[in-house]
Amino acid sequence: MGNDGGSIPTRRELVKNAARNPTVSELKATALESLAHAWSFDPLTSEPIDLESVVSDWRGRLYNYESILKALIPSDNGGDDKDNNDATPPPALVNGESPELGFASTGIKSLRDIVKLKFKRHAPPGAKEKEVWACPVSLRELGPSTKSVYLVPCGHVFAEIAMKQLQEGDTACPECSEQFKTEDVIPILPIDKADIQRLTARLEDLKARGLTHSLKKEKSANKKKKRKADDEANGDDAGKTKRDGEKASKAPKTPKSDIASRVSGINNAMTASLTARVLAEQVERNKKRRLAAAN
Repeated sequence: MGNDGGSIPTRRELVKNAARNPTVSELKATALESLAHAWSFDPLTSEPIDLESVVSDWRGRLYNYESILKALIPSDNGGDDKDNNDATPPPALVNGESPELGFASTGIKSLRDIVKLKFKRHAPPGAKEKEVWACPVSLRELGPSTKSVYLVPCGHVFAEIAMKQLQEGDTACPECSEQFKTEDVIPILPIDKADIQRLTARLEDLKARGLTHSLKKEKSANKKKKRKADDEANGDDAGKTKRDGEKASKAPKTPKSDIASRVSGINNAMTASLTARVLAEQVERNKKRRLAAAN
């Protein structure tokens, strides 16, 4: 205004650098930054991704296995778990996709809807750096700068260019020799519309055949109808006896016995240990809530 060393900008100075569309290099830099974030952080909890226990859904997104477990386990208070559904995730990568990713929007209803990914470590020869996650075929480092894919159902991860060369003459996983189909090669964090459309069409086809993303059968939603049909086939008395037995088997369990019964059917030791820890944390959290409500 006066004697303060400042000045009032004119209109010409304000519009001199008018808004412009970003250049191709700027768009690529933004996409690479978003990919780096998605490779590094869980979109549900914003916690760092642990590639030792990472899983992926039909859409190629990456999650920590523990965050999926916590989101799938229902809370005892009967309400929605805000910790799982209202988490603030990183920005979206794809065209037109909402930047907010609540658990309900992922479409994951059970562990059958995810696949455990298997990354391979590689130590570059003569390098003093630590081991990196690399494609077992091309030895290229996997991450935001390398287009990567994984196979369903085995979950092994490869560089996309390596898999394209292998698929020309073979449809067996190079790591475990398990057979796979071309449509079951899932790109990790795809940004191309063609890839997203292909994945959407694949999921719709699987649902029509009663299968999930992991190629396992979808859990039947008509258990009551099936039980009613069994009752009619075996007679009302037999059906009533069966229902009474089921009610007796559903008697209240102690937290420890309930955790043990849930974990007993899991063959993988690491998965069983992680599941038990998550369940124990939930039991402890529910106890604190009940005590707080009582006081």
